[in-house]
Amino acid sequence: MAGLGTLYVKAALGAVGPRGHTLPDTAIVRDVSVDRDHLAEYAHVCGFPVADALPVTYPHVLAFPLQVELMARRSFPLPLPGLVHVRNRITAHRAIDAAERLAVRVHAEGLRAHPKGAQVDLVAEIDAAGEVVWEGRSTYLARGATAPDGAPDPAEPAGIDDATAVATWRVDSGTGRRYARVSGDVNPIHLHPLTAKAFGFPRAIAHGMWTAARAVAALQGRLPSGMGYDVAFGKPLLLPSTVELRTRAEGDAWAVEVRGRKASHLKARITRP
Repeated sequence: MAGLGTLYVKAALGAVGPRGHTLPDTAIVRDVSVDRDHLAEYAHVCGFPVADALPVTYPHVLAFPLQVELMARRSFPLPLPGLVHVRNRITAHRAIDAAERLAVRVHAEGLRAHPKGAQVDLVAEIDAAGEVVWEGRSTYLARGATAPDGAPDPAEPAGIDDATAVATWRVDSGTGRRYARVSGDVNPIHLHPLTAKAFGFPRAIAHGMWTAARAVAALQGRLPSGMGYDVAFGKPLLLPSTVELRTRAEGDAWAVEVRGRKASHLKARITRP
């Protein structure tokens, strides 16, 4: 598979012109092993401790190259550059050890209308020795695109406006580039103010999955190894920014929110699977 940077360039050059009208009936499958140096760098960038067990959000970066490979194809109906990640739902069935050999499978489904354009789900499934250990559903929005109506999305996690902030983060201007290096997500909206402006953003924005990882990392030690993590991304987190993390235990579940001074950037719910 070509490098992700090459795929983004290829996708940018081919963004104008005819595209498929329906989702490709294709699944991409790869066997992968975890590079411990890469795992340690990911942990550092996102705030996790370095450990043998994979952070619950780390399998997303194993599946992401397959997502990009699928979305960069001319047959994919939405242009890859400028796609915005609006929601991510993870089911971690158990802890995954970094020594395990994994099989990653990705396909697309659910091309449907959104009030601001069209959205689609990239669905990932990760197996270890034939056992499904992790599943992820990444929803992407293409602003201004069109698609037929689809089934309504499940209700998004609620915010927790009345909770006191448990942490304040200063998210600097290099956050997007650091996460791009470790995740391979070099979408230009994350890298530099000028490239972000080309897609309608006043400055570069943080990756949603960095924000999601940073938030769940703050709860390490209080979460089960198997969990559901439903994240809805709100207003883009412009770089640089200062934001607050709010969390609240609700029985066996946790409500999580990342808020700036004027807007909510992430609302999430962590549950047992």
